[in-house]
Amino acid sequence: MTTPTTGTGRPVITAWSAVSPYGIGRAAFTEGLRERRTTVTELGPEHGTTPDGVGHVVPGFAVREVLGKKGTRSMDRVTGLAVTAAGALLDDSARNRAVGTGEGAAFALGTTTGSAQSMMDFTRDSLTGDQPFFVDPARFPNTVMNCAAGQSAIWFHLKGPNATIAGGRTAGLHALNYSRRLLGSGRARTVLCGAAEEFSQARSWLEHHSAEPAGADAAPAAPALGEGCAMLLVEPHTPEDTDQPVLAELLAVELGVVLDGDPRPALVACLRAALRRAGVEPSQVAAVARSGAPGREGLGEADAVREVFGAVDHADLTPTGLIGDTGAAAAAFQAAALLSYAEDRPAEAAGRIGVITSVDRTGTVGCALLGLR
Repeated sequence: MTTPTTGTGRPVITAWSAVSPYGIGRAAFTEGLRERRTTVTELGPEHGTTPDGVGHVVPGFAVREVLGKKGTRSMDRVTGLAVTAAGALLDDSARNRAVGTGEGAAFALGTTTGSAQSMMDFTRDSLTGDQPFFVDPARFPNTVMNCAAGQSAIWFHLKGPNATIAGGRTAGLHALNYSRRLLGSGRARTVLCGAAEEFSQARSWLEHHSAEPAGADAAPAAPALGEGCAMLLVEPHTPEDTDQPVLAELLAVELGVVLDGDPRPALVACLRAALRRAGVEPSQVAAVARSGAPGREGLGEADAVREVFGAVDHADLTPTGLIGDTGAAAAAFQAAALLSYAEDRPAEAAGRIGVITSVDRTGTVGCALLGLR
């Protein structure tokens, strides 16, 4: 199911940033992971009534306070998270803004549904208003799942292809694969690639009612919900550009479908196919970041990683226990965790492989291999 790159060489990741329960920016994310600091907190009234009253939320994040009042009156939370993450990446260096904006600069964002809260609020207004059409038209764009990507393109003058890819917990991998295809076909010069998920009352109740029932043979309790957005700058590798700061090479992305209810065989097949495509061995793996999905999916994911990499001494960088179940943003945060590890421990990571694995209850699985620098 993977489309190979048709250009010369493999794409590389040259910059990244994150808006996470640790705060805004990659420094906050890296420091939080380094300290292994959990971010779960009791929720205030601004988050509404939720099933368990706790979550992993971006501290003090209010869209108008972070981005200003201009153009944000009707901006919802997931859009604010995506715009903030993209801005943090572009502002990190003059080069990032020079190559990551303008003509040929694409944007690929992974999501689940966009903003469930915006959809429900708009629908509720149409039912409870004096007339069905007495709704705020400025809030209608928030009900469309590509609102965050479209707003990001407007804010930062991204004039290349703009895509939103719905894939649940595997959405970040789909966005990475799509980015690779854009670059390989020559349709984009660079790609801002990421995934976003908001914490909301609507999402918390949807997850509560769709969770796997607890039982004697069930997996451990699911982590509290988290939120955020992680963003990568992906571009073709140009060795002649001595200013290109290569952080990792995108060696392979493999995606699959669960046919029998057990994600383990499908994920094992993806991992082995990715290793073959990249031309590397399991012994070269330095770190694995799992999605840490709740329930049977998470157990199957852990089993698949043990089957393929059980004999390899590797770091476990799964961030779920620290920043919560970040849904569609999970794979993007896993990539950020690998890049943080490579930056913090170059002796252990340089020249070796980082692995991202993901499973989702909808039946999709996937993995990516990053050649760490």
